[in-house]
Amino acid sequence: MKRFRVELDYVVPPQRPAWIGLLLLTVALGIAVDLVLRYRNARDAIGRAETTQGMLNTDRRATPIPMERLDEQVKVAESAVRQLTLPWATLIEVLEGTTTKDVAVLQVQPEAQQRLLRITAEARNYRAMLQYQSNLAAASVLDDVHLLNHQVQLDDPRRPLQFSIQATFKTAP
Repeated sequence: MKRFRVELDYVVPPQRPAWIGLLLLTVALGIAVDLVLRYRNARDAIGRAETTQGMLNTDRRATPIPMERLDEQVKVAESAVRQLTLPWATLIEVLEGTTTKDVAVLQVQPEAQQRLLRITAEARNYRAMLQYQSNLAAASVLDDVHLLNHQVQLDDPRRPLQFSIQATFKTAP
């Protein structure tokens, strides 16, 4: 038996062109991007549909509110109504009419429930403070005007007097 010599060729020419593989890769990437976009659009459409369904759902039943919470809400509403029905225009008119050049009003705190008005102000001296209190007492809409407290502001070089006055406002006729 005669042995034949085997010749091996280690460099094999390509059997198909490379552009076909690149074309298939490009088409596959395009299809994948299209599927991702369609999925996102479908998910958004489902979310919108669920939202509108939730808004249009008439089968919802009213949940009962506990009586304590209802009473609390009624009290809050009544308090708001009392605050809104205060005679604001009259109170502001009285405050503007009684203020002098020696007194500066810093804060006004009305309490509608007790019909109280607390005023915090600064005066240049005791006389201006007492004059302001008497001007408020003379107002027709305020009653029981009295001085709550006063103190000299030592940190200010002019040494003003800071004071608080409380008064009740009369109910409208």
